[in-house]
Amino acid sequence: MFKYKTISGDTWDMIAYKVYGDCKYITKLIEANIDKIETVVFSANVEINCPELATEQATDKLPPWKR
Repeated sequence: MFKYKTISGDTWDMIAYKVYGDCKYITKLIEANIDKIETVVFSANVEINCPELATEQATDKLPPWKR
């Protein structure tokens, strides 16, 4: 797990895109930061826990015969 420090105006989907390159990982971020679940727009310098993605998720974009 690593940390991300927000900039003013960050939202969950923006953070997921910045950290993982895709908004679909928003749920993983929220689950790792359940204490901040009610925050919609972050102020600056809030530390967000960012869980490492499992290696199997990295293969989601491979064709079926290479998975």
